[in-house]
Amino acid sequence: MDPVLLLDVILLLLAVAAAFTAITLRNLLGSVMMMGIYSLLLAVIWADLFAMDVSITEASIGAGASTILLLMALTRTGTRERKSGDHSLPALIVVVLTGLVLIQGTSELPRFGDPEAPAHRHVAPQYLAQQVPKVAPPSEAMGPAPQPAPVGEDAPGNFGHHVPNTVTAVLAAYRGYDTMFETVVIFSAGMCLLLLLRPLPRKQEESIDE
Repeated sequence: MDPVLLLDVILLLLAVAAAFTAITLRNLLGSVMMMGIYSLLLAVIWADLFAMDVSITEASIGAGASTILLLMALTRTGTRERKSGDHSLPALIVVVLTGLVLIQGTSELPRFGDPEAPAHRHVAPQYLAQQVPKVAPPSEAMGPAPQPAPVGEDAPGNFGHHVPNTVTAVLAAYRGYDTMFETVVIFSAGMCLLLLLRPLPRKQEESIDE
């Protein structure tokens, strides 16, 4: 068996086990810890899929900021969940149907690493043609070599012609809005944590204790 595929399967099973444990635990502190482990496993999975920007965001927000935020909430609410016999059957049906739709949608996606995938046939060649002056001859699976984009300010889609690094050009130009708002999310999470972790005035602490 391919060791990379084996690693992916193990990480996926661990993530599913962590999510299931977080849902079923009655101890809220343990549930928060399992959610942090789940987010950390997802960050490793994204890194294994070479989605480093998503991995960094998941690790910082999911495993880091969200875990600290939930731990701070537990200091105000307690660590034990109250037993409740209420179960919503319509909610369960909606969740199951949504999961089936998502599974059906992923079954039609191209195989991971497939050179015939639309992203490799159309999007990536355009990026490379605008960033790399001379592209190496492609293999038979990749099809014809992309032609260099026209040079100049009026060239269509020529966002990063002046950037020598392809990855930098993609993140800063083609995915500029995505990268900008990811930075905004991380900054907002940090500011919220600073506000929550700030020391309370003595009078406010006494009113909370009462």
